[in-house]
Amino acid sequence: MSKEEAEEVERILSAVSSQVPSLIKGIIASIFSEEAGREMGRAAGAFYKSLIESGIPEQTALKMTEDYLSIFTDIGRIVRRLRPEEGK
Repeated sequence: MSKEEAEEVERILSAVSSQVPSLIKGIIASIFSEEAGREMGRAAGAFYKSLIESGIPEQTALKMTEDYLSIFTDIGRIVRRLRPEEGK
């Protein structure tokens, strides 16, 4: 690799390292906002209601709704692990 190529790679990595933390913070803020919580609650309620209306037994519908919500909480855990430490 030439010196010019190495310097270009360094510039790119520097730009990426300065942009990625704010990008991750923005994603976290949008996922864990009050509005996102309300929407998730509405979605879970609609999902449960649809299951019941389709004739799914109540306990099965409840379990399926819990599984549905766990997808979002799992995604939240993953995103939190990716969160850059404050002050870096």
